[in-house]
Amino acid sequence: MPDNKIYDVLVIGSGAAGLSLALRIADQAQVAVLSKSELKEGSTFYAQGGISAVLDESDSLESHIQDTLNAGAGLCDPDIVELVVSHGKECIDWLLNLGVTFTTENKQLHLTKEGGHTHRRVVHSADATGRAIEVPMARHAIRHPGIDIFEYHNAVDLITQTIRDTSRVCGAYVLNGNSQKVEVIRARTVVLATGGASKVYLYTSNPDIATGDGIAQAWRAGCRVANMEFMQFHPTCLYHPEARNYLISEAVRGEGGHLILPDGSRFMQRFDERKELAPRDIVARAIDHEMKRLGIDSVFLDISHRSPDFIKEHFPTIYERCLSFGFDITKEPIPVVPASHYTCGGILTDKHARTDLPGLYAVGEVACTGLHGANRMASNSLLECLVFAKQAGEDILKSLASAPDIPELAPWDESQVSDSDEEVVVSHNWHEIRQFMWDYVGIVRTNKRLARALNRVELLKREIAEYYGNFKVTNDLLELRNLIVIAELIIRSAQSRKESRGLHYTLDYPDADPSNDQAGAAGFTILTPDSEP
Repeated sequence: MPDNKIYDVLVIGSGAAGLSLALRIADQAQVAVLSKSELKEGSTFYAQGGISAVLDESDSLESHIQDTLNAGAGLCDPDIVELVVSHGKECIDWLLNLGVTFTTENKQLHLTKEGGHTHRRVVHSADATGRAIEVPMARHAIRHPGIDIFEYHNAVDLITQTIRDTSRVCGAYVLNGNSQKVEVIRARTVVLATGGASKVYLYTSNPDIATGDGIAQAWRAGCRVANMEFMQFHPTCLYHPEARNYLISEAVRGEGGHLILPDGSRFMQRFDERKELAPRDIVARAIDHEMKRLGIDSVFLDISHRSPDFIKEHFPTIYERCLSFGFDITKEPIPVVPASHYTCGGILTDKHARTDLPGLYAVGEVACTGLHGANRMASNSLLECLVFAKQAGEDILKSLASAPDIPELAPWDESQVSDSDEEVVVSHNWHEIRQFMWDYVGIVRTNKRLARALNRVELLKREIAEYYGNFKVTNDLLELRNLIVIAELIIRSAQSRKESRGLHYTLDYPDADPSNDQAGAAGFTILTPDSEP
């Protein structure tokens, strides 16, 4: 890639949000798409469940809206919820036109049901929906003459300049993983579609790249972030020493799977009348409670009461994966534990995906749109990616004609740094962050735990800043630098919320504060870069 090359739009991230946006605008704009690893390697590819959309005659937009509002524990923005839900069918049709193949039954799209939903409305491709979406999108993007794809390119930081008396984004410094050189990409518009930040925790269902890069980059560039205390823990990840990050889809519970204790007894009825189909925050806390109460390493998810043919047809990937670890889910329960899964907060955006910084958009898990509130309802995430890619794409195309020319940008200066001779420090710091976040800022929090975590952040921030200033950047160092920002944003957001609501549960304030029952930004926890942290 020529250094200082200019594009109409630079998309940082290559999952459902980034690729769908690129495909929607590439006929009218020159687009660069950065992929931190290989093109398909992201959270979208590993998504199992599906996409929620109102497609059945017995369902309604009003029902989907209300279910989302209920799951969001009073903090969803009703206007954004209505916007996203109302575009569900349109986005499914768009995917079908791309060649995405969904599971059908009697020549109709098969709809499954997941936690928080009162109707069957989750479109899926067996239990590998993300792969079914990502592969056709990537194929179309690779073939499109208006899209240049750069695999193994990791954004270091956004570049801003004052143009026409306004500070705006002008591109990014990018680490080329092939040459290990930092290059400059100029762009009239930049879109962050980098996904979430679940890798800040020791145990996560996400792939290794989910290190909150886009949120940290936007924060350093001056954008506000919101609701970072609401980190969703998926209730059911496979518990096995060799099963790294393997999620057991919520659809297993949607199709009748029971959560049980080692003695075979069910327990969810003691926590919520919806039992296994309660929203994820409730199910994750219930499992955490039972594990701590009994001193057990996991609970179990049992769907063996369904027929083997049904299980193999609906969950072929999960069946094969579990079998490889010695569990036959047609005959026995699966050991499961909660793990960090989804970032409900992120960069604050409007209904067009615009951030505080002119020329910068944020789409997908990296953004806080108001859709999820204090807790995301299952399978609303891919829908959000698709809808806001559409919203952003339309706004970008309207604004490109008036976007200013971008001047030559200063090259990356590494004349005063050297190759690191202490790489072990990076891995040690990385592990320390993820360990104390899991111990002190996890499913159940206290003031004392949060204070302990913040003390460790302050020490590590200084150490990482010194390291970053003295050595050439590497992928691991960039991710570590971003992780410490994410950790501090989560902790300070959690300290600011003096109540328990949705995914934020603290023993010091175990009840919800009615004064915070304000939908949308009025009830958000918003942090600004010109204040702490």
